[in-house]
Amino acid sequence: MLAGDLITDEIPPLKVTDTVEIALDWMEQFKVSHLAVVKNRELIGVVAETDLLDYERPDEQINVSKLLLSRPAIHYYQHAYDVVRLMSSLNLTLIPVIDEKELYQGCITLKGMVQNLSTMMAVQDPGGLIVLEVNQNDYSVTQIGNIIESNDTKILSLHVSSAPDSTKMEVTIKVNREDLSGILQTFNRYNYEVKASFQNRDFNTGLDDRLNEFLHFLNI
Repeated sequence: MLAGDLITDEIPPLKVTDTVEIALDWMEQFKVSHLAVVKNRELIGVVAETDLLDYERPDEQINVSKLLLSRPAIHYYQHAYDVVRLMSSLNLTLIPVIDEKELYQGCITLKGMVQNLSTMMAVQDPGGLIVLEVNQNDYSVTQIGNIIESNDTKILSLHVSSAPDSTKMEVTIKVNREDLSGILQTFNRYNYEVKASFQNRDFNTGLDDRLNEFLHFLNI
């Protein structure tokens, strides 16, 4: 999934001639704390709500010369993971998307990004979840895939994480089967450590609930 596929057309960019009041109203309306500022499709920067709250006259036009606008942006051909990395590192609720000529194409919101990640992780699809703990030197996606497919099952998504000071890796696998007993037995025969498994529809419901709680927590 590329950044261009995640662009929303619901949130327009600000023009330099728009007022501070308009910017704050849009932020409240669209539940974001950032908005892109453009001039003839040129991305001027991203304005944050905290930058505008200090204005004594909200009816004044946005004066970019008084603001230290950052210019974070993502190219439309970059992967969704790049979007997540940049938005997370800069604590953005919205990021502009630009083309190869550096012209503004649209924006991606944090809410839209989270919703699309749930699709990429096959959250909505029925199936089961297996969490393995493996040594980094022993990790083989080929062997894991062969074990799962030998049980007439397909991998819907796979995620790997590890702590910086650990030699262990946690492998989270979503599969298209709810009855995981045969797969778990095969992993045990191959001496894999299964940290957890979820094999009923309540898991998908729980993920949906946690996703909604996360969005509510972000107030978006």
